[in-house]
Amino acid sequence: MNASQENLWPAPFASKSLDATVVVPGSKSLSNRYLILAALGHRPVRLVGLLRSRDTELMMDALRSLGVRCEIDEQVDTTVTVVPPSDGRFHGGTKVFCGLAGTVMRFVPGLAMFADGPVDFDGDEQAYARPMKPVLDGLEQLGACIEYHGEEGRLPFTITPPQTVSQCVKSSVVSIDSSGSSQFISGLLLIGSRVPGGLELHHTGEKTPSLPHIRMTVADLQGSGVRANADEHARVWTVQSGAVQLPETVTVEPDLSNAAPFLGAALIAGGTVRVPHWPESTTQPGGLLPGYLERMGAEINFPVIDGVRYCEVTGDGRVSGLGDFDLTAAGEIAPSLAAILIFADAPTRMLGIGHLRGHETNRLEALVNEITRVGGDARELPDGLEIAPVPAMNLKPAEMETYADHRMATFAAMLGLKINGILIKNIATTAKTLPDFANMWTNMLA
Repeated sequence: MNASQENLWPAPFASKSLDATVVVPGSKSLSNRYLILAALGHRPVRLVGLLRSRDTELMMDALRSLGVRCEIDEQVDTTVTVVPPSDGRFHGGTKVFCGLAGTVMRFVPGLAMFADGPVDFDGDEQAYARPMKPVLDGLEQLGACIEYHGEEGRLPFTITPPQTVSQCVKSSVVSIDSSGSSQFISGLLLIGSRVPGGLELHHTGEKTPSLPHIRMTVADLQGSGVRANADEHARVWTVQSGAVQLPETVTVEPDLSNAAPFLGAALIAGGTVRVPHWPESTTQPGGLLPGYLERMGAEINFPVIDGVRYCEVTGDGRVSGLGDFDLTAAGEIAPSLAAILIFADAPTRMLGIGHLRGHETNRLEALVNEITRVGGDARELPDGLEIAPVPAMNLKPAEMETYADHRMATFAAMLGLKINGILIKNIATTAKTLPDFANMWTNMLA
C-alpha cells in the first residue's frame, strides 16, 4: 500500500437503517468565547464540558503565551480552570500560533491590546488565505499598531498595543465591514468593556453573516456582567466599559452544529439518531438544525429520559428538496445539509452563504468539486449553492478531498452512508472540532 492509500479512510456504508444515540462534545463556539471571557476576568473560572479539539488546544496555548493559566483537571480532561493574569495585563514579547482556527486568529488579537508589549501572530500556511483585515482595522481604530509580514490584512502580523490602556482609544466608535465573517464583530465586542469609554461598533456591509453567532457573543458578554446591546437593523452594537467576570463555574452546551452529520444521517440512511443534552433554548446556530431537517422530511422529537433532553431525528430514506432556502443564519451547517440534499427529490438553492468562500477553505467551490466527483449536480451561485437531484444509481464512489476542512470531511462521510466505496483523504482533519469522529461515526452504524 502506498503512502497516499494509507491516508484514505473507507467511509462506512449503511447496510441497514440506523438506531443510535450519539454523545456530541461541547460547542467550539461557546468553548472559545468562554476561554476568552475567562481570560479577561479577574477571578479563576471553571469550565465544565469544554471541547478538547485542535481549535480549543490552539486557543488555550494562545492564552498561555499571553500569561493566562489553563489548568486541565486530572480526572476529567473536559474540565478546565482558567486563571487570568493577576494584574489584568497580558504578556507581550510573545508569539501566538493560530493554526487554521478562525476563532483564535480573530478573537485573540483583541487581547493583545492589553498586553505589555508587541505580540506576533502566525498560523498554518493555509490560514494565510483567510481574511483578517476588518478585525485588525478595528484594533487600529482603537489605537493599536499593526505590522504585516506578508499580504496586508492576513497572517502573519505583529500587534503593538498602545503604550498605556488610557491611550487605547483614538475613538471608541469603530466602523468595519464584517460581510466576510461574523467573527470580526465578535472579536471586537469581546474586548469592548475593556476599552475606556466602552465600544460602539458599526458594521458597514450590506449583509451580516451568521447573526446567531454575534447574538451568542452578546449573550455571553451579558452573562459575564457586561452591558452589551445590539441594534441589528442599524447594524450597530454597543458595549459599556466595566469589569468582565464569568460565574465561578460555567457548563458548555454540546456543539449543535457538530450534531448535524449524525442527525442528518437518519435522513440519508433511514432510522433514528438521538443526541442527548439538547438545550431547550440556545444561542448556537445549530439550534436551527431540527427545523431544517423537518422541512427535509424528518420526524423530530425531543424526549426527556432520566431528566436528560434529547433531539431525536427519524427518517425513512426519502429527502425533500428545499427550493430557495435562506441559510444566512447557519451557514456553518451548509456542508451537512448539502450531503443530505444530494439525495433529495427536488432542487435546492442554499442562499445567503457567500461568506463560506472565506472559511477553512472556499467551501462553496469545494462542495461543488466533491458533489461533481461522485456524479452529483451542483453549481456555485453568487451568494450560495444550487444542488439538483440525480438518481442515486447514477452516483459513484470516489476518493474525496477534505481541503484540511473538518466539515468537508464529515460531509464526505455522510455521502458514504448511501454511496458504497467512498474513500476520504485525511479524515484526521475532523480533530479540529470532533477529535474522535471516525470512531463516533463507526459506532453510530454499529
